[in-house]
Amino acid sequence: MGYSGEKLQEEKVFKDPVHRYIHVRDRVIWDLIGTKEFQRLRRIKQLGTTYLTFHGAEHSRLSHSLGVYEIVRRIVDDVFEGRPEWKPEERLLSLCSALLHDLGHGPFSHSFEKVFDLDHEQFTQQIIVGDTEVNKILLRVGRDFPKKVAEVIAKTYKGKLVVSLISSQIDADRMDYLQRDAYFTGVSYGHFDMERLLRVMRPREEHAVIKQSGMHAVEDYIMSRYQMYWQVYFHPVTRSAEVILTKILHRAKHLYESGYEFAQEPHHFYSLFKGEVTLTDYLKMDESVMLYYFEAWEEENDAILKDLCTRFVNRKLFKYVEFHPSNSQMNRLMELRTLFKKAGIDPDYYLVVDSSSDLPYDFYRPGEEEERLPIHLLKNNGEIRELSRESEIVDAISGKRRTDHKLYYPADLLRDESTKKNIKKQIRKLLELSD
Repeated sequence: MGYSGEKLQEEKVFKDPVHRYIHVRDRVIWDLIGTKEFQRLRRIKQLGTTYLTFHGAEHSRLSHSLGVYEIVRRIVDDVFEGRPEWKPEERLLSLCSALLHDLGHGPFSHSFEKVFDLDHEQFTQQIIVGDTEVNKILLRVGRDFPKKVAEVIAKTYKGKLVVSLISSQIDADRMDYLQRDAYFTGVSYGHFDMERLLRVMRPREEHAVIKQSGMHAVEDYIMSRYQMYWQVYFHPVTRSAEVILTKILHRAKHLYESGYEFAQEPHHFYSLFKGEVTLTDYLKMDESVMLYYFEAWEEENDAILKDLCTRFVNRKLFKYVEFHPSNSQMNRLMELRTLFKKAGIDPDYYLVVDSSSDLPYDFYRPGEEEERLPIHLLKNNGEIRELSRESEIVDAISGKRRTDHKLYYPADLLRDESTKKNIKKQIRKLLELSD
Protein backbone atom coordinates (compact mmCIF):
# COMPACT_ATOMS: atom_id res chain seq x y z
CA MET A 1 0.00 0.00 0.00
CA GLY A 2 2.79 2.42 0.92
CA TYR A 3 2.65 5.94 2.30
CA SER A 4 0.03 7.18 -0.20
CA GLY A 5 -2.52 4.66 1.07
CA GLU A 6 -1.58 4.75 4.75
CA LYS A 7 -4.46 5.44 7.13
CA LEU A 8 -4.32 6.78 10.68
CA GLN A 9 -5.10 4.20 13.35
CA GLU A 10 -8.00 6.36 14.42
CA GLU A 11 -9.80 9.02 12.41
CA LYS A 12 -8.99 12.59 13.45
CA VAL A 13 -11.79 15.16 13.51
CA PHE A 14 -11.76 18.96 13.78
CA LYS A 15 -14.85 20.72 15.08
CA ASP A 16 -15.93 23.27 12.49
CA PRO A 17 -18.73 25.89 12.61
CA VAL A 18 -19.59 25.39 8.93
CA HIS A 19 -19.26 21.64 8.31
CA ARG A 20 -19.69 20.49 11.94
CA TYR A 21 -16.74 18.13 11.60
CA ILE A 22 -13.72 17.89 9.29
CA HIS A 23 -12.60 14.27 8.98
CA VAL A 24 -8.99 13.17 8.42
CA ARG A 25 -8.08 9.51 7.96
CA ASP A 26 -5.23 9.75 5.44
CA ARG A 27 -1.71 9.92 6.92
CA VAL A 28 -0.58 12.24 4.08
CA ILE A 29 -3.28 14.83 4.87
CA TRP A 30 -2.56 14.68 8.60
CA ASP A 31 1.16 15.20 7.98
CA LEU A 32 0.52 18.13 5.57
CA ILE A 33 -1.66 19.88 8.16
CA GLY A 34 1.26 19.74 10.60
CA THR A 35 3.77 21.46 8.31
CA LYS A 36 5.01 24.96 9.13
CA GLU A 37 3.93 26.23 5.70
CA PHE A 38 0.34 25.15 6.32
CA GLN A 39 0.32 26.38 9.94
CA ARG A 40 1.47 29.79 8.68
CA LEU A 41 -2.04 30.21 7.27
CA ARG A 42 -3.31 30.64 10.85
CA ARG A 43 -1.63 34.04 10.78
CA ILE A 44 -3.35 35.21 7.60
CA LYS A 45 -7.00 36.23 7.72
CA GLN A 46 -9.32 34.84 5.09
CA LEU A 47 -10.95 38.23 4.53
CA GLY A 48 -8.03 40.63 4.93
CA THR A 49 -9.22 44.05 6.15
CA THR A 50 -12.89 43.00 6.38
CA TYR A 51 -12.53 42.59 10.17
CA LEU A 52 -12.49 46.41 10.35
CA THR A 53 -16.04 46.38 8.95
CA PHE A 54 -17.46 43.12 10.33
CA HIS A 55 -15.81 42.54 13.68
CA GLY A 56 -16.35 38.78 13.58
CA ALA A 57 -14.38 38.30 10.36
CA GLU A 58 -11.22 37.12 12.12
CA HIS A 59 -11.16 33.61 10.61
CA SER A 60 -7.99 32.38 8.95
CA ARG A 61 -7.02 30.91 5.61
CA LEU A 62 -6.16 27.73 7.48
CA SER A 63 -9.77 27.17 8.55
CA HIS A 64 -10.95 27.86 4.98
CA SER A 65 -8.38 25.44 3.55
CA LEU A 66 -9.57 22.71 5.91
CA GLY A 67 -13.14 23.44 4.80
CA VAL A 68 -12.30 23.14 1.11
CA TYR A 69 -10.53 19.85 1.84
CA GLU A 70 -13.61 18.54 3.66
CA ILE A 71 -15.97 19.40 0.79
CA VAL A 72 -13.69 17.70 -1.76
CA ARG A 73 -13.34 14.69 0.57
CA ARG A 74 -17.12 14.35 0.68
CA ILE A 75 -17.39 14.70 -3.10
CA VAL A 76 -14.78 12.05 -3.94
CA ASP A 77 -15.58 9.63 -1.10
CA ASP A 78 -19.36 9.92 -0.89
CA VAL A 79 -20.55 11.16 -4.31
CA PHE A 80 -18.02 10.12 -6.97
CA GLU A 81 -16.77 6.82 -5.52
CA GLY A 82 -17.75 3.84 -7.64
CA ARG A 83 -18.90 5.90 -10.62
CA PRO A 84 -17.20 4.92 -13.90
CA GLU A 85 -16.25 8.50 -14.84
CA TRP A 86 -14.21 8.94 -11.64
CA LYS A 87 -10.62 7.71 -11.39
CA PRO A 88 -10.03 6.55 -7.79
CA GLU A 89 -6.26 6.95 -8.25
CA GLU A 90 -6.85 10.74 -8.36
CA ARG A 91 -8.48 10.80 -4.94
CA LEU A 92 -5.35 11.73 -2.94
CA LEU A 93 -4.30 14.29 -5.56
CA SER A 94 -7.72 15.95 -5.23
CA LEU A 95 -7.53 16.02 -1.42
CA CYS A 96 -3.97 17.41 -1.31
CA SER A 97 -4.75 20.06 -3.95
CA ALA A 98 -7.85 21.16 -2.03
CA LEU A 99 -5.96 21.39 1.27
CA LEU A 100 -3.00 23.29 -0.21
CA HIS A 101 -4.76 25.51 -2.77
CA ASP A 102 -4.28 28.75 -0.75
CA LEU A 103 -0.84 27.96 0.67
CA GLY A 104 0.87 30.89 -1.07
CA HIS A 105 -1.35 33.72 0.14
CA GLY A 106 0.49 36.65 1.65
CA PRO A 107 -0.65 39.00 4.43
CA PHE A 108 -3.70 41.07 3.45
CA SER A 109 -3.32 39.24 0.16
CA HIS A 110 -4.83 41.47 -2.50
CA SER A 111 -3.30 44.77 -1.40
CA PHE A 112 0.03 43.06 -0.74
CA GLU A 113 0.09 41.44 -4.19
CA LYS A 114 -0.96 44.64 -5.96
CA VAL A 115 1.77 46.81 -4.44
CA PHE A 116 4.62 44.32 -4.86
CA ASP A 117 3.43 42.76 -8.12
CA LEU A 118 3.15 39.23 -6.71
CA ASP A 119 0.94 36.24 -7.50
CA HIS A 120 -0.10 34.01 -4.61
CA GLU A 121 -0.82 31.05 -6.93
CA GLN A 122 2.78 31.13 -8.17
CA PHE A 123 4.01 31.09 -4.57
CA THR A 124 1.63 28.22 -3.79
CA GLN A 125 3.28 26.25 -6.59
CA GLN A 126 6.77 27.23 -5.37
CA ILE A 127 5.97 26.00 -1.87
CA ILE A 128 4.68 22.71 -3.27
CA VAL A 129 7.73 22.00 -5.48
CA GLY A 130 10.40 23.89 -3.48
CA ASP A 131 12.56 23.04 -0.48
CA THR A 132 9.76 22.92 2.08
CA GLU A 133 8.20 20.56 4.62
CA VAL A 134 5.16 20.29 2.36
CA ASN A 135 7.30 19.19 -0.58
CA LYS A 136 9.08 16.52 1.47
CA ILE A 137 5.74 14.95 2.42
CA LEU A 138 4.40 15.06 -1.14
CA LEU A 139 7.62 13.46 -2.44
CA ARG A 140 6.96 10.48 -0.17
CA VAL A 141 3.80 9.84 -2.19
CA GLY A 142 5.73 9.82 -5.48
CA ARG A 143 8.57 11.64 -7.25
CA ASP A 144 6.17 13.42 -9.61
CA PHE A 145 3.40 13.95 -7.05
CA PRO A 146 4.40 17.53 -6.03
CA LYS A 147 4.46 18.46 -9.73
CA LYS A 148 0.93 17.06 -10.19
CA VAL A 149 -0.40 19.04 -7.22
CA ALA A 150 1.25 22.21 -8.55
CA GLU A 151 -0.33 21.56 -11.96
CA VAL A 152 -3.78 21.30 -10.39
CA ILE A 153 -3.21 24.68 -8.69
CA ALA A 154 -2.00 26.14 -12.02
CA LYS A 155 -5.03 24.62 -13.82
CA THR A 156 -2.72 22.81 -16.26
CA TYR A 157 -3.18 19.26 -14.94
CA LYS A 158 -4.46 16.87 -17.63
CA GLY A 159 -7.29 15.61 -15.42
CA LYS A 160 -9.65 18.55 -15.81
CA LEU A 161 -12.26 17.06 -13.48
CA VAL A 162 -9.78 17.30 -10.58
CA VAL A 163 -9.00 20.93 -11.47
CA SER A 164 -12.70 21.81 -11.63
CA LEU A 165 -13.26 20.60 -8.05
CA ILE A 166 -11.17 23.49 -6.68
CA SER A 167 -11.31 25.98 -9.56
CA SER A 168 -14.53 26.48 -11.48
CA GLN A 169 -17.73 28.49 -11.19
CA ILE A 170 -19.12 25.90 -8.78
CA ASP A 171 -16.17 24.53 -6.84
CA ALA A 172 -15.34 23.50 -3.28
CA ASP A 173 -13.36 26.73 -2.76
CA ARG A 174 -16.41 28.93 -3.36
CA MET A 175 -18.77 26.60 -1.55
CA ASP A 176 -16.67 26.89 1.60
CA TYR A 177 -15.78 30.58 1.56
CA LEU A 178 -19.34 31.76 0.89
CA GLN A 179 -20.67 29.86 3.89
CA ARG A 180 -17.67 30.49 6.15
CA ASP A 181 -17.50 34.21 5.37
CA ALA A 182 -21.26 34.57 5.91
CA TYR A 183 -20.97 32.80 9.27
CA PHE A 184 -18.12 34.93 10.58
CA THR A 185 -19.41 38.26 9.25
CA GLY A 186 -22.87 37.49 10.63
CA VAL A 187 -24.73 38.15 7.37
CA SER A 188 -27.43 35.92 5.92
CA TYR A 189 -26.56 36.29 2.22
CA GLY A 190 -24.01 33.49 1.79
CA HIS A 191 -26.19 30.56 2.75
CA PHE A 192 -27.28 27.99 0.17
CA ASP A 193 -28.18 24.32 0.17
CA MET A 194 -24.76 22.70 -0.17
CA GLU A 195 -26.09 19.31 0.91
CA ARG A 196 -28.45 19.32 -2.03
CA LEU A 197 -25.71 20.44 -4.43
CA LEU A 198 -23.42 17.61 -3.38
CA ARG A 199 -26.20 15.02 -3.71
CA VAL A 200 -27.00 16.03 -7.30
CA MET A 201 -23.38 16.41 -8.46
CA ARG A 202 -22.06 13.84 -10.94
CA PRO A 203 -18.56 13.33 -12.42
CA ARG A 204 -17.84 13.65 -16.11
CA GLU A 205 -14.50 13.43 -17.90
CA GLU A 206 -13.68 17.16 -17.82
CA HIS A 207 -15.95 18.58 -15.10
CA ALA A 208 -18.68 17.84 -12.64
CA VAL A 209 -22.28 18.31 -13.75
CA ILE A 210 -25.42 18.99 -11.73
CA LYS A 211 -28.56 16.93 -12.23
CA GLN A 212 -31.43 19.04 -13.56
CA SER A 213 -33.39 18.43 -10.36
CA GLY A 214 -30.73 20.48 -8.56
CA MET A 215 -31.01 23.57 -10.77
CA HIS A 216 -32.77 25.65 -8.11
CA ALA A 217 -30.00 24.87 -5.60
CA VAL A 218 -27.46 26.14 -8.16
CA GLU A 219 -29.51 29.32 -8.71
CA ASP A 220 -29.53 29.87 -4.95
CA TYR A 221 -25.75 29.37 -4.80
CA ILE A 222 -25.10 31.89 -7.60
CA MET A 223 -27.37 34.52 -6.06
CA SER A 224 -25.70 33.96 -2.68
CA ARG A 225 -22.35 34.61 -4.29
CA TYR A 226 -23.68 37.77 -5.98
CA GLN A 227 -25.00 39.15 -2.68
CA MET A 228 -21.84 38.31 -0.76
CA TYR A 229 -19.66 40.19 -3.22
CA TRP A 230 -21.65 43.39 -3.00
CA GLN A 231 -22.68 43.26 0.65
CA VAL A 232 -19.43 41.91 2.15
CA TYR A 233 -16.41 41.58 -0.15
CA PHE A 234 -16.85 44.98 -1.84
CA HIS A 235 -18.14 46.81 1.24
CA PRO A 236 -17.00 50.45 0.94
CA VAL A 237 -15.63 50.56 4.51
CA THR A 238 -13.49 47.48 3.87
CA ARG A 239 -12.25 49.12 0.69
CA SER A 240 -11.34 52.25 2.68
CA ALA A 241 -9.12 50.13 4.91
CA GLU A 242 -7.57 48.47 1.84
CA VAL A 243 -6.87 51.89 0.31
CA ILE A 244 -5.01 52.99 3.45
CA LEU A 245 -3.15 49.68 3.67
CA THR A 246 -2.08 49.96 0.04
CA LYS A 247 -0.90 53.53 0.56
CA ILE A 248 1.13 52.51 3.64
CA LEU A 249 3.00 49.95 1.57
CA HIS A 250 3.49 52.39 -1.31
CA ARG A 251 4.80 55.04 1.09
CA ALA A 252 7.20 52.67 2.84
CA LYS A 253 8.52 51.49 -0.54
CA HIS A 254 8.91 55.09 -1.75
CA LEU A 255 10.78 56.09 1.43
CA TYR A 256 13.13 53.12 1.10
CA GLU A 257 13.89 53.98 -2.54
CA SER A 258 14.50 57.61 -1.52
CA GLY A 259 17.15 56.63 1.03
CA TYR A 260 15.00 57.49 4.07
CA GLU A 261 16.35 56.25 7.40
CA PHE A 262 13.59 54.38 9.20
CA ALA A 263 13.45 54.55 12.98
CA GLN A 264 12.13 50.98 12.78
CA GLU A 265 14.09 49.27 10.03
CA PRO A 266 11.72 47.23 7.80
CA HIS A 267 13.97 44.16 7.56
CA HIS A 268 11.13 41.88 6.46
CA PHE A 269 10.29 44.23 3.59
CA TYR A 270 13.72 44.73 2.03
CA SER A 271 13.49 41.96 -0.56
CA LEU A 272 9.96 43.11 -1.42
CA PHE A 273 11.15 46.70 -1.93
CA LYS A 274 13.96 45.45 -4.16
CA GLY A 275 11.72 43.12 -6.14
CA GLU A 276 13.95 40.17 -5.22
CA VAL A 277 11.61 38.08 -3.08
CA THR A 278 12.83 34.59 -2.28
CA LEU A 279 10.50 31.85 -1.05
CA THR A 280 12.20 31.99 2.36
CA ASP A 281 11.57 35.74 2.61
CA TYR A 282 7.97 35.33 1.48
CA LEU A 283 7.15 32.66 4.04
CA LYS A 284 8.41 34.91 6.85
CA MET A 285 5.71 37.48 6.04
CA ASP A 286 2.35 37.17 7.75
CA GLU A 287 -0.16 39.61 9.18
CA SER A 288 1.30 39.61 12.69
CA VAL A 289 4.64 40.73 11.22
CA MET A 290 3.00 43.40 9.09
CA LEU A 291 0.92 44.78 11.96
CA TYR A 292 4.05 44.91 14.12
CA TYR A 293 5.65 47.28 11.60
CA PHE A 294 2.49 49.36 11.26
CA GLU A 295 2.39 49.91 15.02
CA ALA A 296 6.11 50.73 15.07
CA TRP A 297 5.70 53.14 12.16
CA GLU A 298 3.16 55.15 14.17
CA GLU A 299 6.30 56.67 15.73
CA GLU A 300 8.11 57.37 12.43
CA ASN A 301 9.35 60.85 11.54
CA ASP A 302 7.70 60.75 8.12
CA ALA A 303 4.34 62.44 8.67
CA ILE A 304 2.49 60.57 5.91
CA LEU A 305 3.64 57.06 6.91
CA LYS A 306 2.98 57.87 10.57
CA ASP A 307 -0.53 59.16 9.86
CA LEU A 308 -1.53 56.30 7.55
CA CYS A 309 -0.34 53.67 10.04
CA THR A 310 -2.16 55.40 12.88
CA ARG A 311 -5.33 55.40 10.79
CA PHE A 312 -5.08 51.72 9.94
CA VAL A 313 -4.15 50.47 13.40
CA ASN A 314 -6.82 52.58 15.14
CA ARG A 315 -9.51 52.33 12.43
CA LYS A 316 -9.56 56.04 11.56
CA LEU A 317 -10.58 55.34 7.99
CA PHE A 318 -11.19 57.53 4.96
CA LYS A 319 -14.72 58.59 4.05
CA TYR A 320 -16.03 58.24 0.51
CA VAL A 321 -18.39 59.62 -2.11
CA GLU A 322 -19.73 58.01 -5.25
CA PHE A 323 -17.55 58.55 -8.28
CA HIS A 324 -18.40 57.99 -11.94
CA PRO A 325 -15.41 58.19 -14.30
CA SER A 326 -17.05 60.55 -16.80
CA ASN A 327 -15.27 63.54 -18.32
CA SER A 328 -16.90 65.96 -15.87
CA GLN A 329 -16.01 63.79 -12.88
CA MET A 330 -12.42 63.40 -14.07
CA ASN A 331 -12.17 67.17 -14.41
CA ARG A 332 -13.49 67.50 -10.86
CA LEU A 333 -10.89 64.97 -9.68
CA MET A 334 -8.08 67.01 -11.28
CA GLU A 335 -9.41 70.16 -9.61
CA LEU A 336 -9.55 68.35 -6.27
CA ARG A 337 -5.96 67.17 -6.66
CA THR A 338 -4.83 70.75 -7.24
CA LEU A 339 -6.73 72.00 -4.18
CA PHE A 340 -5.39 69.15 -2.01
CA LYS A 341 -1.84 70.21 -2.89
CA LYS A 342 -2.65 73.83 -2.02
CA ALA A 343 -4.07 72.64 1.30
CA GLY A 344 -0.85 70.76 2.06
CA ILE A 345 -2.48 67.32 1.74
CA ASP A 346 -0.72 64.95 -0.66
CA PRO A 347 -3.38 63.70 -3.11
CA ASP A 348 -1.26 60.68 -4.05
CA TYR A 349 -1.99 59.29 -0.58
CA TYR A 350 -5.16 61.04 0.52
CA LEU A 351 -7.37 61.27 -2.57
CA VAL A 352 -7.97 57.82 -4.04
CA VAL A 353 -10.39 56.41 -6.58
CA ASP A 354 -11.14 52.75 -5.88
CA SER A 355 -13.11 50.49 -8.22
CA SER A 356 -14.68 47.09 -7.59
CA SER A 357 -16.06 44.87 -10.31
CA ASP A 358 -17.67 41.44 -10.42
CA LEU A 359 -19.12 39.08 -13.00
CA PRO A 360 -21.51 36.81 -11.04
CA TYR A 361 -21.74 34.12 -13.74
CA ASP A 362 -20.70 33.73 -17.35
CA PHE A 363 -20.98 31.09 -20.02
CA TYR A 364 -17.90 29.91 -21.90
CA ARG A 365 -16.24 32.58 -24.06
CA PRO A 366 -13.15 30.93 -25.58
CA GLY A 367 -10.03 33.04 -25.85
CA GLU A 368 -11.22 35.76 -23.51
CA GLU A 369 -9.11 36.83 -20.57
CA GLU A 370 -10.05 34.87 -17.45
CA GLU A 371 -12.33 32.66 -19.49
CA ARG A 372 -14.73 30.75 -17.28
CA LEU A 373 -15.89 27.18 -17.56
CA PRO A 374 -19.67 27.18 -17.34
CA ILE A 375 -21.87 25.17 -15.00
CA HIS A 376 -23.51 22.23 -16.77
CA LEU A 377 -26.85 20.61 -16.06
CA LEU A 378 -27.48 16.92 -16.69
CA LYS A 379 -31.00 16.57 -18.06
CA ASN A 380 -33.18 13.55 -17.44
CA ASN A 381 -32.63 12.32 -21.02
CA GLY A 382 -28.82 12.39 -20.55
CA GLU A 383 -28.31 15.63 -22.48
CA ILE A 384 -25.90 18.17 -20.95
CA ARG A 385 -26.95 21.83 -21.14
CA GLU A 386 -25.19 25.01 -20.03
CA LEU A 387 -26.95 26.46 -16.98
CA SER A 388 -28.05 29.84 -18.36
CA ARG A 389 -29.88 28.10 -21.21
CA GLU A 390 -32.16 26.41 -18.70
CA SER A 391 -32.39 28.97 -15.90
CA GLU A 392 -34.10 32.31 -16.52
CA ILE A 393 -32.62 33.65 -13.28
CA VAL A 394 -29.05 32.83 -14.27
CA ASP A 395 -29.62 33.95 -17.85
CA ALA A 396 -30.67 37.39 -16.55
CA ILE A 397 -27.26 37.97 -14.91
CA SER A 398 -24.96 36.00 -17.26
CA GLY A 399 -22.11 38.05 -18.71
CA LYS A 400 -23.27 41.21 -16.92
CA ARG A 401 -20.37 42.86 -15.14
CA ARG A 402 -21.24 45.28 -12.38
CA THR A 403 -18.70 47.95 -11.41
CA ASP A 404 -18.69 50.40 -8.52
CA HIS A 405 -16.40 53.44 -8.11
CA LYS A 406 -15.74 55.34 -4.90
CA LEU A 407 -13.59 58.40 -4.18
CA TYR A 408 -11.87 58.17 -0.77
CA TYR A 409 -10.60 61.13 1.26
CA PRO A 410 -9.69 62.06 4.89
CA ALA A 411 -12.76 63.93 6.18
CA ASP A 412 -11.05 64.86 9.46
CA LEU A 413 -8.24 66.73 7.69
CA LEU A 414 -10.70 68.59 5.49
CA ARG A 415 -12.76 69.73 8.50
CA ASP A 416 -9.68 70.94 10.39
CA GLU A 417 -9.81 74.66 9.67
CA SER A 418 -6.77 75.59 11.72
CA THR A 419 -4.90 75.85 8.40
CA LYS A 420 -5.94 76.63 4.79
CA LYS A 421 -9.54 77.25 5.83
CA ASN A 422 -10.81 78.67 2.52
CA ILE A 423 -9.14 76.01 0.37
CA LYS A 424 -10.59 73.22 2.52
CA LYS A 425 -13.98 74.84 2.22
CA GLN A 426 -13.66 74.71 -1.59
CA ILE A 427 -12.69 71.03 -1.36
CA ARG A 428 -15.69 70.22 0.81
CA LYS A 429 -17.95 71.99 -1.64
CA LEU A 430 -16.56 69.98 -4.59
CA LEU A 431 -17.03 66.78 -2.59
CA GLU A 432 -20.53 68.00 -1.70
CA LEU A 433 -19.86 67.69 2.01
CA SER A 434 -22.11 69.62 4.36
CA ASP A 435 -20.46 72.09 6.71
